[in-house]
Amino acid sequence: METVHLAVAILLILLLILYMKLNAAISLVIGCLYLGLSMGLGMTGTVDAIGDGFGNIMTAIGLPIGFGVIIGQLMSDSGAAHKIAYRMVLSAPKGAGLYALGLTGFLLSIPVFFDVTFVILVPLGVALAKTLGKPLPYAIGALVIGAATSHTIVPPTPNPLAAASILGFDIGIMTFAGLTVGLITALIVMKLYFMLLDAGIWNAAKDELAINGTTSHEVDTDMTAPELPNMPLWQALAPIAIPILLILSGTLYDYGQQIGVLAGSELPGFVAFISDRIVALMLGAIAAYAVSIPLMSRDKCDISASKGLQTAGLVLLVTGAGGSLGAVIKETQIGEMLVEQLFRDTQSALGMVLLTYALAAIFRIAQGSGTVAGITAMTIMAGAASTGVVDPLWIALAALSGGISIGHVNDSGFWITTQLAKFTVRGGFKTYTLGEAMVSLTILALTVVGVLIWN
Repeated sequence: METVHLAVAILLILLLILYMKLNAAISLVIGCLYLGLSMGLGMTGTVDAIGDGFGNIMTAIGLPIGFGVIIGQLMSDSGAAHKIAYRMVLSAPKGAGLYALGLTGFLLSIPVFFDVTFVILVPLGVALAKTLGKPLPYAIGALVIGAATSHTIVPPTPNPLAAASILGFDIGIMTFAGLTVGLITALIVMKLYFMLLDAGIWNAAKDELAINGTTSHEVDTDMTAPELPNMPLWQALAPIAIPILLILSGTLYDYGQQIGVLAGSELPGFVAFISDRIVALMLGAIAAYAVSIPLMSRDKCDISASKGLQTAGLVLLVTGAGGSLGAVIKETQIGEMLVEQLFRDTQSALGMVLLTYALAAIFRIAQGSGTVAGITAMTIMAGAASTGVVDPLWIALAALSGGISIGHVNDSGFWITTQLAKFTVRGGFKTYTLGEAMVSLTILALTVVGVLIWN
């Protein structure tokens, strides 16, 4: 009956989002109420668990998400993101231009939301495609693959940032794994995607919208962007690099102590301080202000930061509601019961990973939000991560990869991609949907290899 109640709660959440069109956060809380009451927590116990779960996850990631959004918004509005984009693409060898475009999307989507990254880079992608004499889906596919990959598994975007808190492991490990697995994934998938295009999967007549009777994109091929900020590239990169390096410093220092390279058994206070996610991302936000103030007035910087936090509000609410669901699941011990029932005899780490991926993929396909999908799968499978049978990192990567699995017409990113690139719905399936599905399967494949070798 515990499993039945969990299944009903999941179905209730999906029905409320899909058919009642309720906000995902409200739907998650209603699911929490059903689960807590049906499992005997009582009215007071259920509400307490919901409040505690929301508060705990906000304590861990509320400020970091806010600081991360400020970094991204300031970089976008000040032109620093544009500076990075044009310098990276123009500096790449001609044969590597499409890969440089995809990796630029990868870099910018670490602090900047996917939608904003795509808006910034799509004019550059269109111009690059014309300059290289390539059909437009080569550039759009590279952008989708690069930006979606880092936004899915590299902190400080909400899902990977929440993963470390929900599953109880070091955020530095998530950052290092996200960067490593993400870069490998982006390069592999771009290569495979270009091979599919070379094989002829694209049909311009059906996949691109007709403009003035043709499917050509009349865009200036000059990739020299006007009014780029006058700053060196390292300065534009500082708001991204500083928090990542600080977070990783604590993880690397701890690893050095474990292998005997560094003395001591505990992190020195200063290293623990600067590598804390709140401090690291706050310093990144200060760096973003320092970069932006010479380019905009102080008032405009404040307006930019406020605009970013308005965007972050819904993400924080959904993430917090996901924490509430996790708290109810923990109080009722359904996660542990589910793992015990399914994997009692096998103790299969691989089975736990595949189940996590399947749960996230179901949520992603059904309601469109990768944030809801990943966080819900991680909260359900947090019990698996606590058994010691499987490393929490593999559960996190499985949930995150499932959360990007199939993006289609119920996903805002799908429509932004198709509309800005002037593709038909069919063209969107061949770029956004196919690109993200290939990213999802590649991350899952690398996760399975990791489980088999290192778990």
